Amino acid sequence: MELSDKTARQLYEDVKANPARAKFGFGKKAALINIDVQKAYTRPDLYRSAYETNPNQIQYINQVSALMRGLGWPVIWTYCAYMESAEDCGVWGTRTNTPDSLQNIKFGSDRAKLDERAEVDYVKDIVLNKKMASPFHGTNVNALLTFHKVDTVLVTGGSTSGCVRACGIDSLSNGYRTTIIEECVADKHESPHFANLMDLALKYTDVESVDAVKAWLKSQAKN
Repeated sequence: MELSDKTARQLYEDVKANPARAKFGFGKKAALINIDVQKAYTRPDLYRSAYETNPNQIQYINQVSALMRGLGWPVIWTYCAYMESAEDCGVWGTRTNTPDSLQNIKFGSDRAKLDERAEVDYVKDIVLNKKMASPFHGTNVNALLTFHKVDTVLVTGGSTSGCVRACGIDSLSNGYRTTIIEECVADKHESPHFANLMDLALKYTDVESVDAVKAWLKSQAKN
């Protein structure tokens, strides 16, 4: 094991600055998965479970979502919510039982609601309830991507070390070129945030700036 005195942020910056770092690149058609942009995770002023990394995160997610809709490409929003019994949370909900625990995000609760700042088009966009970390687990996400003939998945939301990471690995495992949009993902603490961006960039996905992703989407509108 290599030892280092560098922080996770510094290690990630080293990876990002490496000109020789290979990338998967974008394909021909993308889907956007906005993971759990819900108040339980986006409103630290209200809930202990929430976090914020980039204060413009939701604004950037809205911009990318609008460009996707302009291309007629799928925009998917996920949220976590569970039954009163929490049995649909399974073992994941058995470790703790506090007001902030995952299994206590109940259907219809304020914590389950998508953030009001998120510009969701409830006619064109797809909104899915997911029960586990990955949006691919126990949902029809893979079928939706197949139906739309997608070869590329763009990922936003949170948390970087949890559901975003799970999505990135499952997306690659299902055969999609996958890009995490750096300014559009967030975590509780910078160490897991940057450590997981580094690991994802080295192994499973590309990590690109929101400007790079928007530039690619705009270029597709001209084709």
